[in-house]
Amino acid sequence: MTEPAGLRLAVVSDAVYPWNKGGKEMRYHELLRRTAELGIHVDVYTMNWWRGDGPVVREGITYHAISPYVPLYAGDRRSIRQALVFSVMTLRMLFRRFDVLEADVIPFLQVFPLRLVATLRRKPYVVTWHEFWGRDYWVQYLGRKGYLAAFLEALAIRLPDRIVAASQGTAERIREAAGPRRPVNLTVVPNGIDPKEIAAAGPAREPVDLLFVGRLLRHKNGHLLLDAMARLREQGHDLTALVVGQGPEEERLRTQAAELGLSAKVGFPGSIPERADLLAALSSASVLAFPSVREGFGMVALEALACGCPVVTTDHPDNFARELIEPGVNGELCQATADSLAAALLRALEHRDRLGAAARRSAAAYEWDTLAAAVVEVYRA
Repeated sequence: MTEPAGLRLAVVSDAVYPWNKGGKEMRYHELLRRTAELGIHVDVYTMNWWRGDGPVVREGITYHAISPYVPLYAGDRRSIRQALVFSVMTLRMLFRRFDVLEADVIPFLQVFPLRLVATLRRKPYVVTWHEFWGRDYWVQYLGRKGYLAAFLEALAIRLPDRIVAASQGTAERIREAAGPRRPVNLTVVPNGIDPKEIAAAGPAREPVDLLFVGRLLRHKNGHLLLDAMARLREQGHDLTALVVGQGPEEERLRTQAAELGLSAKVGFPGSIPERADLLAALSSASVLAFPSVREGFGMVALEALACGCPVVTTDHPDNFARELIEPGVNGELCQATADSLAAALLRALEHRDRLGAAARRSAAAYEWDTLAAAVVEVYRA
């Protein structure tokens, strides 16, 4: 099918690669550069991460600043001020040129003004949902304010012309929240991998037994990994680990490692800026320890599988990385406790070679080129 001449896609997201590195940022980076290669003009509207005047062009994508830079986090939570500022600034899209408007649901408030923009401009409106929290988690996260947030989240799923969900689990939660009387127009396009990039990754200089990768937030449960290592050491298993990432939990984790006598066994390198170095670390680690209890997809888990690194993650209902794992085949599932994590890590280490081979095979179904073609069909529709 020939692409309509001059089709312009406008993507609105507050945090983008390479200025901020995370799962949603990497997803957009991989999908959008391929979307541009398929003949669609792609503009990304974001905060002024580069602190400069004028747009920035990278890999066929033009990045525009519609908002000043405001830090994403206030302590260990997403900044409400940042969400409000960015949401108001998205009204500037009323005066930008586009044929299809795509919004990133995080940090969620901008879904509302962008619906107004799309309606006034009479353009189709697509929103990518990375995860759906629901009332219980919003209340846990914000207290009484969580009831209002949950109401707005449920209302927000009514606004797009099409929703793209990053996982089947997220799609099911959106459909359940919408109810059978008002079904939503929804397509699942998961995150993916680049086989060539994976194949080009060499081994890390210092392989480790256990690798943890992610923003150091409480729900990522880095503290459970340290407790699990201490329990395994008591059983005679003296393991090494690397905790890759930054965040408000970092100092707490360093202190915990020292108190457990693990300082010589656990490294805290901060973030790994180069993709090749991160993939090399995943290729060289024996097991990816991923004890998070809340993931909309779990990009690093898929990347680990593609690198032949078995994954141990939680069977928590809010952790959709578990959808990638077949216990005893390409990794292990556990409860969010140190004892359960320790047992699962030990099982994965004992069968590392067999699990690693199956991990590569299980990741083969997720290739960015195929997924980009699927999301382009959404824009065509």
